[in-house]
Amino acid sequence: MLGQTTRSAQEGWFWDWGLVVLGTFLTAIVLTAILKILVVRFRRRLEGSPSATQALNVQRIATLTGALTTTGIVIVWSVAILVALGALDVNLAPLFASAGIAGIALGFGAQSIVKDTLAGFFILLENQFGVGDVVELQTTASPVTGKVESLSLRVTTLRAFDGTLHTVPNGNVQLVSNKSRGWARAIVDVRIAYGEDVDRVRGILEELFEELRADDAFREWIREWPSVLGIERMGDYGLVVRVVADTRPSKRFDAERQLREAISRRLAAEGIKVPLPPSVSPSPPDPR
Repeated sequence: MLGQTTRSAQEGWFWDWGLVVLGTFLTAIVLTAILKILVVRFRRRLEGSPSATQALNVQRIATLTGALTTTGIVIVWSVAILVALGALDVNLAPLFASAGIAGIALGFGAQSIVKDTLAGFFILLENQFGVGDVVELQTTASPVTGKVESLSLRVTTLRAFDGTLHTVPNGNVQLVSNKSRGWARAIVDVRIAYGEDVDRVRGILEELFEELRADDAFREWIREWPSVLGIERMGDYGLVVRVVADTRPSKRFDAERQLREAISRRLAAEGIKVPLPPSVSPSPPDPR
């Protein structure tokens, strides 16, 4: 008789509470599976877009989808555990009170981490820059320029031209200037002395640019061929003629250096005078 009573009580508990707990965890498992499927589809969509097929964006996609998966799973199972405890008549008020106090204390200490993480999430989501890009970041401290070596939800590391490695919290980034997207513009200012024929200089430069088309390496760097804009300004000692060319983002500085070298040699060969500041006469010796 006692065994039947115990079995009846166990069956009653199962039908009253066990099904709720079991259904809660089954629902959490199903939601987790659905979340993973949605994230996988989102990742495939990113990888299938033209801007995400490059190898440099693999880390961005993996970090972004991993963060989405982890955040979703934590939320689903946290809610499931709370629902299950509530179904078992566990008093959740002390738990919520303790969690609230701990959350306030943790919030004051970790607000910068939360800020950095949210900023990094949107940097990844909006694809503002990726690994391998050359960027200039305006931060709360000072501007930082360099090549992105790694990118996570919390920090971005940049390698400067002199080899210095900068670690920038994502929450401190105020403005991003990406120098590796689409195209760049090589700008070369050519100085000539007053009295030189500007039209003749233009013709010499255009002839030089046509000859550079035979250079295979230089031709691969150029997106739009060099052209002479004209006189940029009238300096103290001479005229400044500006030459511009649209290049591949990573080859801007190489193109500028090669253009300067070629233009310098050609102007010297054609006898075009370069302006020089007047020499300073030495002061007479003190008769004393």
